[in-house]
Amino acid sequence: MVPRQIQITDNLDLLLDVLPPHLRESIEEQNHQDALLEVVIDLGRKPEARYPGRVISLNEGYVSHEDIGFVSSHVGAFGKDNRAGIERTLHRISAIRNRQGEIIGLTCRVGRAVVGTVDIVRDVIESGKSILLVGRPGVGKTTLLREAARVLADEFGKRVVVVDTSNEIAGDGDIPHPGIGAARRMQVPHPELQHAVMIEAVENHMPEVIVIDEIGTEAEALAARTIAERGVQLIATAHGNTLDNLLQNPTLSDLLGGVQAVTLSDEEARRRGTQKTVLERKAPPTFDVVIEIQEKDKLAVHHEVSVVVDRFLRGAPPRPETRVRTQEGEVQIEAPPVAARADRWAPQGPMAPPPSEDAARPGRKVTRIYPYAVSRDRLERAIRELHVPAYVSDNVADADVVLTLKSQERRQPKKLREAVARGRTMHVLKSNTVNQIQGFLRSIFEVEDLDEQEVALREVEEAITEVLTTTQPVELSPQNSYVRRLQHQLIQRYGLASESRGEDPFRRVVIFPR
Repeated sequence: MVPRQIQITDNLDLLLDVLPPHLRESIEEQNHQDALLEVVIDLGRKPEARYPGRVISLNEGYVSHEDIGFVSSHVGAFGKDNRAGIERTLHRISAIRNRQGEIIGLTCRVGRAVVGTVDIVRDVIESGKSILLVGRPGVGKTTLLREAARVLADEFGKRVVVVDTSNEIAGDGDIPHPGIGAARRMQVPHPELQHAVMIEAVENHMPEVIVIDEIGTEAEALAARTIAERGVQLIATAHGNTLDNLLQNPTLSDLLGGVQAVTLSDEEARRRGTQKTVLERKAPPTFDVVIEIQEKDKLAVHHEVSVVVDRFLRGAPPRPETRVRTQEGEVQIEAPPVAARADRWAPQGPMAPPPSEDAARPGRKVTRIYPYAVSRDRLERAIRELHVPAYVSDNVADADVVLTLKSQERRQPKKLREAVARGRTMHVLKSNTVNQIQGFLRSIFEVEDLDEQEVALREVEEAITEVLTTTQPVELSPQNSYVRRLQHQLIQRYGLASESRGEDPFRRVVIFPR
């Protein structure tokens, strides 16, 4: 990787122009303007200039209403998020208000467009994969995001749209900052509408790349998944410092595929050496790569997020690739250490990449199933629950088995006729239900039917997931006293409340949210 010179543009003089003259003079006397992070002005307190690792009081006086009014009158209008800017710059002025809505404090943060920072992950950005950036505030996530937009638009000629919620990526005003190059910018009128503008960008402007800062709500996470499923490269940041932080965040874990509790069969639990109730990924991740920005010049790159999450949920710590930019500008890449038992952590389940054989059970061939008029979601759920070595194929030509319905077999559509002509095995279901699909999987993989107790405990796992998601109580099927006791014990492990209701033989357990 060829090192490139890093250039920084900050238009600091335009930020200093909005400060009262006596504060500007104090800052200019410090002779450290290139390292200035922000200026803090709070009513009745001494003004401060903040630099990396230190804070300097600008003078012996105290901030007055006149000082705050001077700044407020020289910047753009404050939005609902209490942020304002200076046109065609990246500087951000954030307000603190009292209970009457009057501004009593200002944080004037220096915004810098840094050219050259993207080289440390340039190959990842060029790959076309969707990338999620995480890291503590101020570590440079937005700076890297802005540079990625410029490189993809200017150097690769891609159609890039920046969804700019608080004008932090492309600056204040209607004309975007040159830092994003030829990328187009869509402003968001209110922060709560960010998810709607994300979808609008895809539907109206045909982008190849969407760039978005600070995904933080469930609606935004859902919008991100929708964008990724349409084949658009998504480059975004999210609240969180590390990949495992995101997995523990119930709102944002969906960006990495989400987590659900499943109950294993006795045989599967013994094979894995785990308890019967385990956590597994429930869907493909929205992002292919997660980059943790640990320091300005040090990053950890998690390639193949689906594999990383599967390993993490099975107890294996993440082993990211480490990248460091030296003082000479060179990028050093340190590959992750090789796992002591790589076969143990091979990805499993319907969302895993298709190996030729199930790594955990040598010699057991993985079956590729193409559903025609059969619910893909139900098929994936059945594969997950039964833990059979299969995955859902997107193409009939790559499939080993075609799964369809009796009604379709009678019609003999063209795709089914082609599948038979290619020599594909075809299985027919009477109806499109989970029970029918599970029966098909049990027959081809010789899986024993579950006993009533196992079915009851699996029902608990699904209900727990629903309660945690919807925060609404869920009522289970009637069970005998022994099974109800097992259900109560399992519910308690998740910190939820439960009680039994009704009279035998219809007495059942109800699960309540925290």
